[in-house]
Amino acid sequence: MQVSIRELKAHLSQYLYRAQAGQSLEITSHRKTVARIIGVPTTSDNGLTRLLAGGAATWAGGKPTGAGLRLTAKGTPVSQMMLEDRG
Repeated sequence: MQVSIRELKAHLSQYLYRAQAGQSLEITSHRKTVARIIGVPTTSDNGLTRLLAGGAATWAGGKPTGAGLRLTAKGTPVSQMMLEDRG
């Protein structure tokens, strides 16, 4: 849908709702397209959501307990290295 800058300014919120609903807007100045507005969907589709939806991961609704993996420190702590580097 093509919209002039003047029309966009006059009815900005209306056009933003349309863009959010999935309609692409081309903004024109003197009948030339100068910009496009593409809405951002209201639902976020992050990686975890896709894994859950695809069945690759499951969640029982409780607080995650982790994998039971304990990391052990070997070598010089980063904080110590930074102190040595500053001095």
